[in-house]
Amino acid sequence: MVATSVNSAFFLAAPSEYPAKGTKHVNGTTNLGVMKSKPTSGALKVKVNAQAPPKINGSSVGLRTSSETANTGDIAPSPPPRTFINQLPDWSMLLAAITTVFLAAEKQWMMVDWKPRRPDMLIDPFGLGRIVQDGLVFRQNFSIRSYEIGADKTASIETLMNHLQETALNHVKTAGLLGDGFGSTPEMTKKNLFWVVTKMQVLVDRYPTWGDVVQVDTWVCGSGKNGMRRDWLIRDLKTGETLTRASSVWVMMNKLTRKLSKIPEEVRGEIEPYFLNTSPVVDEDNRKLPKLDDSTADYVLSRLTPRWSDLDVNQHVNNVKYLSWILECAPQQILETHELSAITLEYRRECGRDSILQSLAKISGDRTGLEAESCEVECQHLLRLESGPEIVRARTEWRPKEKKNGAFSAERA
Repeated sequence: MVATSVNSAFFLAAPSEYPAKGTKHVNGTTNLGVMKSKPTSGALKVKVNAQAPPKINGSSVGLRTSSETANTGDIAPSPPPRTFINQLPDWSMLLAAITTVFLAAEKQWMMVDWKPRRPDMLIDPFGLGRIVQDGLVFRQNFSIRSYEIGADKTASIETLMNHLQETALNHVKTAGLLGDGFGSTPEMTKKNLFWVVTKMQVLVDRYPTWGDVVQVDTWVCGSGKNGMRRDWLIRDLKTGETLTRASSVWVMMNKLTRKLSKIPEEVRGEIEPYFLNTSPVVDEDNRKLPKLDDSTADYVLSRLTPRWSDLDVNQHVNNVKYLSWILECAPQQILETHELSAITLEYRRECGRDSILQSLAKISGDRTGLEAESCEVECQHLLRLESGPEIVRARTEWRPKEKKNGAFSAERA
């Protein structure tokens, strides 16, 4: 009887005149015991007595009723068989993750110099320069910006001086010698000491133009018993041409007393391993700088006052600002027909925010006429407080600008 019930559930049998053995007719309905079957519209209707549908692999499996079949129309396609391949993760997501990891690793690889000559050689991943030549020379590149050029369409001398100052500080930082002070080592900071420049010489062979990239090398060595010399070499990155050479002498000053100080042994032990004992890139100009006054100067510019932006972290006027004040007093005729080729600066003392200064200038020799346009010119300068004390003595040398089509290359104002 059980077999009969199962067969009748899966196959629609034709009506039979004779009922099966063991069955009983009740009002035209065949009683199958656990199942009741009543033909309706030519189809067999099956009803299960309170039995849960069977499960295969944890999923309920049941039979569609005639009403469900009518609602869905055609039989829905069966899902693809479960195989090893379609159970793997999404390959596109996996490949994207692998690509991200490799790109990050490549970026880190490019930021590190894997061929140092010494273990203490460093490279700054943010483009602030790197240590080269056995860890004794610092190198940094600069792009000449549009706001760094002047009327001559070339970089100004102040721009070059700022590059010199920037590389000097980055050298100390990259070498790991930067303490809490501005360019001071840890031992200098403990003893309230900082560096001050006493003399600087700059020779300019050619000024870079807008868009040029220059490479600045700088290094240090000893100068006497209590001094340090720092040299710079500026080249055109593309051609390797030397553009500017500069040399300077530095000494230590006490931040509290504002007096010069000897180099302590602890500080000497910090800086001497980085000394590169070479000759200066600029031959020292030992000519004495004369003192100017109101009676000997040809030009005097008074009432110069520093702005807040002219001060450095040590609360005295930045060295580059001194140069700007000196050049402001240069004759207009020289500025239009000549360009600065060399400058020597001797720093005598510092000045602060409340200082009022004068800039004095004198042309060496009798070259104030029109003939000065075709020959070199030398000037003497003095920057002093209006009360009398000297700040900077200087000498500038000027060469004629190149002429193009009978006019000077620089556009005149």
